[in-house]
Amino acid sequence: MVHPCSGICFMRMEHLIKTSHGTVSVSVFGDQDKPALITYPDVALNHVLCFQGLFFCPEAASLLLHNFCIYHICPPGHELGAAPISSRVPIPSVDDLVDQVAYVLDYFRLGSVMCLGVLAGAYVLTLFSIKYRERVLGLVLVSPLCKAPSWTEWLYSKILCNLLYFYGMCDLIKECLLHRYFCKEVCGNTQIPESEIVQACRSLLDERQSINVWRYLQSINRRYDITEGLQQLQCRTLIFVGENSPFHSDALHMMSKLDSRHSALVEVQACGSLVTEEQPHAMLIPLEYFFMGYGFYRLNQFTDSPRGPLSPSCISPELLSPESLGVKLKPIKTRVSVEV
Repeated sequence: MVHPCSGICFMRMEHLIKTSHGTVSVSVFGDQDKPALITYPDVALNHVLCFQGLFFCPEAASLLLHNFCIYHICPPGHELGAAPISSRVPIPSVDDLVDQVAYVLDYFRLGSVMCLGVLAGAYVLTLFSIKYRERVLGLVLVSPLCKAPSWTEWLYSKILCNLLYFYGMCDLIKECLLHRYFCKEVCGNTQIPESEIVQACRSLLDERQSINVWRYLQSINRRYDITEGLQQLQCRTLIFVGENSPFHSDALHMMSKLDSRHSALVEVQACGSLVTEEQPHAMLIPLEYFFMGYGFYRLNQFTDSPRGPLSPSCISPELLSPESLGVKLKPIKTRVSVEV
């Protein structure tokens, strides 16, 4: 298969892997002899809904698909065409989800991997990095969670769970999820129509099995605080968060607890939680400098390709190094400015 934007050839394989905590679907893209990059999505999402915007950027493809074999791990029952999970199967804890990730690595005989997670998926991969420190090279987290749910979030999620259980993937649930993922401007209102990306996400949410979404949401709503474990992380960490994300403060809290010598924060203005889909171009330059620290570079034939509104001349490499305290990016439709 050829990537539609970059021209890079890659193989895609689907695997259903049975673990002690249930079956996990993994979509593998690329040459399995290359270093591994694993992804984990948010509630009700899979790699199509959560990472396609990023991986379909030509420059992201020239960096990610050129250097890594991608392993998209789905939460149980979130893969395309998934059947409803039986009520007899216990709801996995967040530790069970983490152990599933470890089992996937064992199944493919992977050593240390790079991790990319979004929202709930960022929590799962962060916890994985704490429990299996020797198996993680680096963390790229988008709008991550690290604290236990606040009472407000817990109650809100409980209401969503009840709606999902009794009414399925109804319009109200879809609206709540879309506002979890995207900023208000993208979601639209009575004067402004919703964007194409929101329309596509709304359509794909219709294909989700509501009981499977309910189970993942239950797992995440029972998560515990992992703040103390952040100091144990031995890998570099790059955090992206949209300034309009409902979890913006969680990302800032997490950044404040990480070792500033090995972590960096990128705040993207006029963006919600799902930076990978809403403003994937805002991730390109920070990712490029982050991966340079591991010796990974973009494919040479793309080095002179247009970078759009993001340009190295606008961003000092030192600000995007793992030792940086963080940068702030303006909306990608305007010239980038950086504030420390």
